Amino acid sequence: MPAITASMVGELRAKTDAPMMECKKALTEADGDMGRAEELLRIKLGNKAGKAASRVTAEGVVAAVVTDQAGALVEVNCETDFVSKNDSFLAYTKSLATLIADKNPADVAALSALPLEQDGFGPTVEDVRKGLIGKIGENMSIRRFKRYEGGKLASYLHGTRIGVLVEFEGDDVAAKDVAMHVAAMKPVALQSSDVPTALIDTERKIAAEKAAEDAEKAKAEGKPVQSPEIVAKRVEGAVQKYLKEVSLFNQAFVKNDKQTVEQMLKEKKTTVKGFTLYVVGEGIEKKVDDFAAEVAAQVAAAKKE
Repeated sequence: MPAITASMVGELRAKTDAPMMECKKALTEADGDMGRAEELLRIKLGNKAGKAASRVTAEGVVAAVVTDQAGALVEVNCETDFVSKNDSFLAYTKSLATLIADKNPADVAALSALPLEQDGFGPTVEDVRKGLIGKIGENMSIRRFKRYEGGKLASYLHGTRIGVLVEFEGDDVAAKDVAMHVAAMKPVALQSSDVPTALIDTERKIAAEKAAEDAEKAKAEGKPVQSPEIVAKRVEGAVQKYLKEVSLFNQAFVKNDKQTVEQMLKEKKTTVKGFTLYVVGEGIEKKVDDFAAEVAAQVAAAKKE
């Protein structure tokens, strides 16, 4: 089994807000697998262990551009928060969003080959990227982008770390409100039927394991154990609750929690066709060095010499 280091425990705590000892126990049980350890904490602690799960460690910025013909959202990553505030880095990211909207590249490779000159570097996007790496002294990469065309678009940026594009028909103000709502509530799909199967399977697994743990606890305490039928209903109820929480139309509207987003849109005679949400670094795990372990290893090596 891999050693469970203090940095691993700290990283899990930062993601989940769970107590340190619970994080260590979960990592030990999961053989150091961070994803499985998060699941184990949610089984034991419920949603309390998920409230900080959206925290991310990688740095960078998100930029958005909306023109009369198209719109684009792009994420560019760097190594430190300091560089994410650099004027040249920000200008580069903004230029990429404009190029995506105007030129419709197929992927990051096609975008990288497009013409661009900045800060004396060029003649392509990739050449500018390499030039800025040399100038700033830090690696940077184009991670992902999304482009829409042929319809009305609303964009919203929360600083430079969260960006949203919404494709819609109808009221501009309502669409802008939806973009702000998406940034705040982070839905994963328009409606329940669109939620990815993998996410649903994970929630069902967590709910089933939580029910099994509750049954073991009840048995140990001499309390009645729920029948398999009731347990199955509990599990399915947890899954349905999750689907409502992560589907845009079913979420309570942030500006008026007495109505859902779907009800607000109907009232405003507005239709949302799709949306894209980027949170800087989401899903990227930044390398965390275990300084104490590194020093200990160096001391041990020195003693052998």
